Amino acid sequence: MQEQLLKKISRSLISVSDKTSLVEFARKLAQHGIEIISTGGTAKLLRENGLNVRDVSDVTGFPEMLDGRVKTLHPIVHGGILGIRDNEEHRAKMREHDIEPIDLVVVNLYPFAQATQKPGVTMSEAIENIDIGGPAMIRSAAKNFNDVAVVVDPADYAMVGAMLDAQHGSLPQVVRYQLALKAFRHTADYDREIARFLGSRQAADRMIAPDDQANNQSELLEEIELDLKKMTDLRYGENPHQRAALYRLSGSSEVGVATAEQLQGKELSYNNLIDSDAAWELVMEIHRMHLRESRARGAITPRDIPHTCAIIKHTNPCGIGVAATAVESFKRARATDPVSAFGGIIAFSQIVDGETAKEIAEMFAEVIIAPDFTDEAKQVLNTKKNLRVLRMREHEGTTAHLELRRIGGGILVQDRDAELIDEEKFKIVSERNPTSAELRALHFAWAICKHVKSNAIVYAGENQLMGVGAGQMSRVDSVKIGAMKAQLPLEGSVLASDAFFPFRDGVDEAAKHGITAIIQPGGSMRDKEVVEAANEHNLALVFTGIRHFKH
Repeated sequence: MQEQLLKKISRSLISVSDKTSLVEFARKLAQHGIEIISTGGTAKLLRENGLNVRDVSDVTGFPEMLDGRVKTLHPIVHGGILGIRDNEEHRAKMREHDIEPIDLVVVNLYPFAQATQKPGVTMSEAIENIDIGGPAMIRSAAKNFNDVAVVVDPADYAMVGAMLDAQHGSLPQVVRYQLALKAFRHTADYDREIARFLGSRQAADRMIAPDDQANNQSELLEEIELDLKKMTDLRYGENPHQRAALYRLSGSSEVGVATAEQLQGKELSYNNLIDSDAAWELVMEIHRMHLRESRARGAITPRDIPHTCAIIKHTNPCGIGVAATAVESFKRARATDPVSAFGGIIAFSQIVDGETAKEIAEMFAEVIIAPDFTDEAKQVLNTKKNLRVLRMREHEGTTAHLELRRIGGGILVQDRDAELIDEEKFKIVSERNPTSAELRALHFAWAICKHVKSNAIVYAGENQLMGVGAGQMSRVDSVKIGAMKAQLPLEGSVLASDAFFPFRDGVDEAAKHGITAIIQPGGSMRDKEVVEAANEHNLALVFTGIRHFKH
C-alpha cells in the first residue's frame, strides 16, 4: 500500500516566470537523476548554471512559435502529464505515440497582476501577460495528482526537495494532493485577476471610443469578483461573542491600514482596525488639502506642509490639530476634547519624533499611526507595552475606488467619496463675503465634516477642531451637541454641515455660540430662509453644491 502511495519522479518539466531559488531546486532534482525538460528563458538560466536540460521542442518535435505563445500546448506534453500510469489503455497509447511520462511539473505564471499595475500599461501589454500554456499544464498535473506532482510556488521547493531526499526520489500521495490543491487555487486566482482587470473601468475605458466613455462613467460593473484571503484571525469582533478575521483581496495592490506594519503592542482588534482606518483616512484628507495648497504656491518640500494630528473615538473625530510641528498638532488635537481623547486612536500625517512621543505617553491611547517614527520616538513608545504602533507604508491614504457594505440578502456597492474641495464650485450666498481667514477655516471644517457620521456638524478654526455633533437624527440637535461638547471657545469659529439645513433653526442655534461663517451644500426648499437667517446674524454663508453623508 505504501509503495502505491509513493510515486517515483523520473522526468520533470520546468517553465517559470519567477525564477527565485530555481537553480538550487533544479540541482536537487539532478542529484536524484530526474531528467529536466524546459523552455525559453528557464532553460537558458539552467544551462548557464551547468545543468543538463532538454528543450520542449526536442521532446515534441515541434518548434516554439507565435512569439512563444505555442510551445507546451502539444499532445506529447499533455499526454505525458495526463496519462494514468496504472491504466493499461493509457500506457498502450503513450507507447504507440512515443509519449514519455512527465512526473513533476514546475510552473508559475506570467506576472499579470504586476504588469497591469504598472502606470500607463496598455491593453495589448496586459493581454500579452495572460498565460495560456502555464495554466493548462498546471491544471493537467493537478488533475492527475495520483501520478504527477505540480509545484507552483517557489516557497515549496525546499519542502519538495527534502521529501525527495527522505523518500529516495519519490513523493507521497498526500504531498501530491496538497500541491494539487494549491495549484488549482493558484490558477483560479490568476483567472479571477484577469477577469477583474478586463471588467474594470480602467480596462473598459481603453476599449471604448472617447466619445462613448461619457455614457459609461455612471455604470458600475455587472459582476464584481471578490476573492478574499485571510490575513489573520482577530480575538473577536465588535463584541466578545462575535468571531472576526481580517481578509485581503487576493492580488490586490490596495494600501491602507490593513497593510500597515505593526511595530509594537497588543494584537489589533476588530474595533481598533475600524477606528484606525477612520483616523488614517481623515488625517490624509487634511494632509492632501495642505499638499495641494503647498503645490499651488510652488512649495513642495515636507517642511512646507504643516503637520496634522487626528484623534478618533468610535470612528468619529474628537480632536484635530494642524501645526508646524507634530507635537503642537497633537496638543491642539487633544485640546479639542481631552476627555473623549482618552483611549482614542491617534494618527499623524508625518513622522513622529521623540518630543511628540513623550507627550503622547502621558495619556492612554489604543493605537498610534504615522508614516514613520524616529528611533527616540520608538524608544519612548516602547515603554507603553500595550500601545499598538502602526507604521504606514504609503502616505496618501487608501487606493480603493469602491466601497462595499453587506446588507441582508445582498451587498451595496458605491464609488468611494473621493471628491476634493473645489473652491471654484463654492457659491457665496450671503451678503457678507468670508474673510481669507474664514475661508481657510471653512476649507478645514468641510474636509473634517466629510469624515463625521451624519447628521454631521463641525465647529472649527483655521487649524483646530473645536466641536463635533455626530450621528443625530435631527440636524439642529447636532448643532447643539457640537457646541455642548466644545471645550474651547467657539467665538470666532466657523461651522460645517455635511448636508443642507432644512430649516433656519440650525443657523440660529449656531449663531448663539459666536460662529462667523457656515459652509454647507445648499439645495433645500428653504434655502432662502436659511440665507436670510445668515444675513440677520451677519454670517458668511457658502454653498458647496455637494453633500457628504457618511452613514
